[in-house]
Amino acid sequence: MKHDTTAMILAAGLGTRLKALTQDKPKALVPLNGKPLLQHCIENLIANGFHHIVINVHHFGEQIIDFVKLHQFDANIEISDERSLLMDTGGGIVKATPLFKDSKAVLVHNVDIISNVNLGEMSQQFLASGDDAWMLTQDRETNRKLLFDDENQLVGWTNKSEERFKWVHDVSGVSTGSTTLNYKEMAFSGLHFFRSDLFAGFEETPQSVIDLYLNLAKNNRIISKPIQPDYWFDLGKPEQLQAAEAYLNTL
Repeated sequence: MKHDTTAMILAAGLGTRLKALTQDKPKALVPLNGKPLLQHCIENLIANGFHHIVINVHHFGEQIIDFVKLHQFDANIEISDERSLLMDTGGGIVKATPLFKDSKAVLVHNVDIISNVNLGEMSQQFLASGDDAWMLTQDRETNRKLLFDDENQLVGWTNKSEERFKWVHDVSGVSTGSTTLNYKEMAFSGLHFFRSDLFAGFEETPQSVIDLYLNLAKNNRIISKPIQPDYWFDLGKPEQLQAAEAYLNTL
């Protein structure tokens, strides 16, 4: 069946930051207000008009597979199985690329992100844009930042705490503080759109999606799309789960 946009949920991570909560279950099945993160994510995607969903699995992957089988979600859900080898964020997308063949574009959604971004509307805007990828970004404090030029094109990445940079193009001999190299720092939201064949041809090996985007940005339009939703939570740590539960209970 043809779909304008497939949604991929990255759910293969080890959930190490949640420690005790992921000793007997995957991060995707950690509850938020009594409902697993994966269910929150799937239901939100369906509400936004996504009816083809790919989920990658590794850590306690069989629990996710069983969970999907037990629930009658109004979507065609496929599993990208990484139980034999965890592929990281980029490798997981490369491995799942054949599952995107009937779609024009793909939305990738980290399973531990919860927000009220209007993803259905953004999907249609992305399809009409002609860009190769949109990285949904925010102006918030974090050590790791994506770097974009004045036209919102990806030019680099930095880990500010380590004063480490990665660049799309060679900047050796250029001072990062000079007027020759202007960039703005934005935080990645864990949400991104790309044309369905963008990652075709890459080696199917464990690798970071940020590294893949830095590679692709040499010849493709990898664009920052700032978002300002009413709420956005990264649920990687127990205290973040508690903050999200408290906020959602006020709605």
